[in-house]
Amino acid sequence: MVKVRQDAWSHEDDLLLAETVLRHIREGSTQLNAFDEVGDKLNRTSAACGFRWNAEVRMKYDNAIDLAKRQRKEKKRAMAANSPKQRQPVIALPSDTEAEEKETPEIHIEQPEEQPEQHQEPAMTMDMVIRYLRQVKKDYHASNQSIAHVEQLQQENTNLQDQVSDLEKQLKRTETKLESIQEDYQVFMTIMDRARKMTVLDDKGSLPAPAFRMDKNGNLQQVAQSGSQ
Repeated sequence: MVKVRQDAWSHEDDLLLAETVLRHIREGSTQLNAFDEVGDKLNRTSAACGFRWNAEVRMKYDNAIDLAKRQRKEKKRAMAANSPKQRQPVIALPSDTEAEEKETPEIHIEQPEEQPEQHQEPAMTMDMVIRYLRQVKKDYHASNQSIAHVEQLQQENTNLQDQVSDLEKQLKRTETKLESIQEDYQVFMTIMDRARKMTVLDDKGSLPAPAFRMDKNGNLQQVAQSGSQ
């Protein structure tokens, strides 16, 4: 199962990482083993755990790291002091009476003290380094893809905001035109009302009712009557 996890590290995750690394240091294990253990618990890759430890967490535990190393040394010394010293039994060579009459002296062979077995950290192989660097590269690409996606969403949001601003401006211009049309309509109705009143003349008068026409500017003009009675 491929470990894929892109969420942020919590305080509890950092604490688990620090405790695990310090425990492995005290026990004489390697940090890579600690990263593997934390990665299994948090469903993260060992490379991600190592990057988090070196970039963020390690600087907060310098004193604890020094203490864990001293405890590891003290543990090794205690193991060396408690291990029993084994000696090789004394081997006595018998005298050769046929070759020489004198007695051959005893030869004591004493084996050197057995050194206590020291726990050595496994050496870091080239395959481990290559695997670690490949995982870091994969995490780096995944992070870059997330950043590019966020930037794309931000650009789309900016474009939408610009479109909304343009539509608001168009709406404002339309409302202004509508108000102008309404004012022109009121003026037109006033002119028509005045023209109607001017056409209503006294029935006793002999003059014909005046006629009006509207010019290209929207103004009414009286039309001269043609013909004679």
